[in-house]
Amino acid sequence: MKYFFAKDFAGPPFELFKAPHLVALTIVALCALFLLFLRKYSRLSNWFRCSLGILLVVQEISYHLWNIYIQEWTLQKMLPLHVCTVFVWLSAFMLFTKNRFVYEFAYFLGIAGALQALLTPDIAEYGFPHYRFFHVFISHGAITLAALYMTIVEGYRPTWRSFGKVFLWLNIYVVFVYIVNVLIGSNYMFVLHKPETASLLDVLGPWPVYIFVAEGVALVMFLILYLPFAIYDWRKI
Repeated sequence: MKYFFAKDFAGPPFELFKAPHLVALTIVALCALFLLFLRKYSRLSNWFRCSLGILLVVQEISYHLWNIYIQEWTLQKMLPLHVCTVFVWLSAFMLFTKNRFVYEFAYFLGIAGALQALLTPDIAEYGFPHYRFFHVFISHGAITLAALYMTIVEGYRPTWRSFGKVFLWLNIYVVFVYIVNVLIGSNYMFVLHKPETASLLDVLGPWPVYIFVAEGVALVMFLILYLPFAIYDWRKI
């Protein structure tokens, strides 16, 4: 068991778009397709919704316990300030309560942030089959599925108003996180410097340019996420 939970993993390091990565992405995609099936079965869909919420909570608690176990739990690393960490808890709350207000944020920020993390995960040397590998793909996959579940199965949808609201609050939140980072010496949301492992930020320029470029990327991703609803509304006119 120590092999799978070790701080210094002796197994293969994580590599982008190699077989384990592609298999993990495929599983998330298949789960998303499964949501289309769930629309016809209310009892099964409710079971899936609650189970997904429990999974989000359990895996996040396990991540804190693992960091305590390897003596890496610090305020600079483990506060719930990264976007995806925030949406682990908010997505679970949304699933349990069917909260529409949280859904607006989960649809744009949750999906956009989790997809980026699924495609370029920040897990350094922790390749398959280390615990951290599973944690990253389960947590970010579940965040994505939570927002998609509320959209596909429950029939929730974002609006242009929610689009603008989410983007405005994202900018306010970035300023808040920047202040916290300066005060405690952390790097939540990578606003002080880029992550150590490969990520989308590597191609967005130096600091602080990449922060503003990342905002532009987020805006484009929000527009792409809203596009199906815009097309639907346009065709109804």
